[in-house]
Amino acid sequence: MKYGFLRAAAVSPSLRVADVAYNTQEIIKAMQQAAEQSIQLLCLPEFTLTGYTCSDLFLQETLIRGAEQGLCDILNASRGLNLVTVVGLPMRHNGKLYNCAAVVCDGALLGLVPKTHLPNYSEFYEKRHFVPGPAAALPVEFAGQKTLFGTNLLFACRQMPEFVLGVEICEDLWAPIPPSCSHALAGATVIANLSASDETVGKAAYRRDLVCGQSARLLCCYLYADAGHGESTTDMTFAAHNLIAENGSLLAESSPFEQGRASTELDLGRMVQERTRNTTFEPQTDGYTTVSFDLDMVVNSLSRAVSPTPFVPRDNAARAERCELILRIQAEGLAKRMEHTHAKCAVVGISGGLDSCLALLVAVRACRVLGRSPHDIVAITMPCFGTTKRTRSNAEILCEALDVTFKEINITATVQSHFADIDQDPQTYDVTYENCQARVRTLELMDYANKNGGFVIGTGDLSELALGWATYNGDHMSMYGVNAGVPKTLVRHIVRYVADTCGSETLSSVLLDILDTPVSPELLPAAKDGSFSQQTEKLVGPYELHDFYLYYVLRFGFGPKKIYHLALRAFEGRYEPEVLLAWLKNFYRRFFAQQFKRSCLPDGPKVGSVTLSPRADWRMPSDACNALWMQELDSLEKKHQ
Repeated sequence: MKYGFLRAAAVSPSLRVADVAYNTQEIIKAMQQAAEQSIQLLCLPEFTLTGYTCSDLFLQETLIRGAEQGLCDILNASRGLNLVTVVGLPMRHNGKLYNCAAVVCDGALLGLVPKTHLPNYSEFYEKRHFVPGPAAALPVEFAGQKTLFGTNLLFACRQMPEFVLGVEICEDLWAPIPPSCSHALAGATVIANLSASDETVGKAAYRRDLVCGQSARLLCCYLYADAGHGESTTDMTFAAHNLIAENGSLLAESSPFEQGRASTELDLGRMVQERTRNTTFEPQTDGYTTVSFDLDMVVNSLSRAVSPTPFVPRDNAARAERCELILRIQAEGLAKRMEHTHAKCAVVGISGGLDSCLALLVAVRACRVLGRSPHDIVAITMPCFGTTKRTRSNAEILCEALDVTFKEINITATVQSHFADIDQDPQTYDVTYENCQARVRTLELMDYANKNGGFVIGTGDLSELALGWATYNGDHMSMYGVNAGVPKTLVRHIVRYVADTCGSETLSSVLLDILDTPVSPELLPAAKDGSFSQQTEKLVGPYELHDFYLYYVLRFGFGPKKIYHLALRAFEGRYEPEVLLAWLKNFYRRFFAQQFKRSCLPDGPKVGSVTLSPRADWRMPSDACNALWMQELDSLEKKHQ
């Protein structure tokens, strides 16, 4: 697929124990169905051809030869299928039996990967029949083809360099050092695990955590195909609990004892990006042999879910947990700074908007951490030309509900005096008209804090920093920016979380009204009806879009085409493609042009994996050129013309 995506599936076909002919036909059906659905990687369970529960039948010549013949039939059936299939079967070599995975593609047996760790405890007795496989790849002839046999085999797609497959089998994953660790360090971006894990109480949750954890540790995609219906139930049952994980996230799962099929798209480009930026992921390719194969790249629409709010968990409990954690991080950071500076007070410019509201909530928590009175927080409202009655009222009610010191400084006269100083026409509503107000407000806050032995708390959030939506040396500047790591979409949920949990009807009511207030800088005179004449999202674009773009630009380094591709899926039915593209272009223009503001940011706590601090996660020249990114966007725009 395009943009580094690969459609993959873990499937548990119906089988009969030791009935190789029946199992072969079921495997071929699964392959054909997968190919019809544009699946290009199919992982099947351990001993798919024979059944895992054959026990001493594995020592029977008839079964061993039957499995080899079954693989011959599968190889023939795979011709012309645009698909890599991984099949489990017993294989005899030099008088010993091996538990193997056969990697099949378009009639070719790419390799045979033997199991390394053989369980011989509790209900498992694999060492009764099998021996561990060799690491180094050995040339062998099997199923009528010359191929390679060994654990240190990787399989690489020529047409899609991001797709490198490594294989391990069941117990290998449970071992202290699974083979997949070496596979990943040698270059495997996808691990296929052929398994026959019987079902016991609590095992499904453990299995799920194991697969997700391994995919996170190895920065890879992990397919786990489990044995299911048809295996012997003499002493065990098998649940076909199939799993697909990507870098710690569970993408697809078949519930135990259900249909035994999990499929989705793997974002292999993401895995390459993750490894590129991770300095402790150090490649080690010694002893590995790579077998190359061909696949025709197909264009599919995404079936996997793409969240339109990547910063915000969908689950209510997880979202509440994240909001609480972020508040604690912010408050602890601010408390340390107040303690270190011996600040007599903390000064917050309060506007009645979302960001200053969150900063004030954090400041109150910081005082609680320090055992100080909320009166040590001075919230200053500074009305001017664009201040509305609604925001002014909300600011005062909020401060009263939080029991902080409230002060009003009307800056109208000061701004008018400044206009006169620089010959600014007060009837010209340009950027100077707006920025003068923002800088005067910062001047008032800084000087008040200076006079009273305090320091100024910044209110600007991560989304505003990305877009440069701040006045340089105005609201851009503070002594500690508590919201600098929090995107706008998450600010809203944190404020709502406080409204839902604060236990005060007055506080909850004003917080909910602030949430319902349109985002505005309030720097232009209000309309005649008292409503806002400026609404930020009409000027710079919807914050939900910009936060989506920001996440994929910074977290994964994706290019504009891939981000647009993801946005089409995430916002399907909500925004027209042309609208998504227009705001994406705007994002890139502003992101590059406004780096100079981010190069001199005040300190502020990191709360998530995406941050723009010039001292930590994001270092970029202020005069970098955006030509390559805009060219890519222009090529997309031409498709819509």
